[in-house]
Amino acid sequence: MSYESKDKQRVFNQEFMPHIDAMYNFAYRLTLDEDDAKDLVQETFMKAFRFINSFETGTNAKAWLFRILKNSFINNYRKKSKQPNKVDYQEVESFYNSDSVNENITTDLRVETVQHLIGDEITNALNALDVDFRTVIILCDLEGFTYEEMAKILDIPIGTVRSRLHRARNLLKEKLKLYANSLGYKDKRK
Repeated sequence: MSYESKDKQRVFNQEFMPHIDAMYNFAYRLTLDEDDAKDLVQETFMKAFRFINSFETGTNAKAWLFRILKNSFINNYRKKSKQPNKVDYQEVESFYNSDSVNENITTDLRVETVQHLIGDEITNALNALDVDFRTVIILCDLEGFTYEEMAKILDIPIGTVRSRLHRARNLLKEKLKLYANSLGYKDKRK
């Protein structure tokens, strides 16, 4: 399908833009970083506009966008994993040689790190899952996609979607079991 320029804008605004919040939420849950999530959403919408002629009006725009976002995330992840970590030693040296450096910086950083670990146990448990498992839970349980839609988004067979979701839910349940016990909930199956 080939759209005229004004039609592209209309399709983009009517079909794609209503999903921007869901796209950001999905991107944030994948990247666990606000800036990376915003970049991923922006990249997704740029690709969606560039390839808008391959979108069929009347189909599930949200699923189409989620697939683009997921593919972009995976491509970016692969690129980053192949690059060595970069450290600007000049910046580090300048900071430690400046007058504003705090003598107790190591201790302060440890305390700050521990403070960031204390938070919503469910979010922490979800974020601790491998990205493949985290993704299926987000798509199914948080975004409400069907198994068929998830299979298209993730480009995997529907049986794989079901088994991955089953395994992801079991992993999440195990991660939350200790937390539930600490709140006084007991496993009644014993």
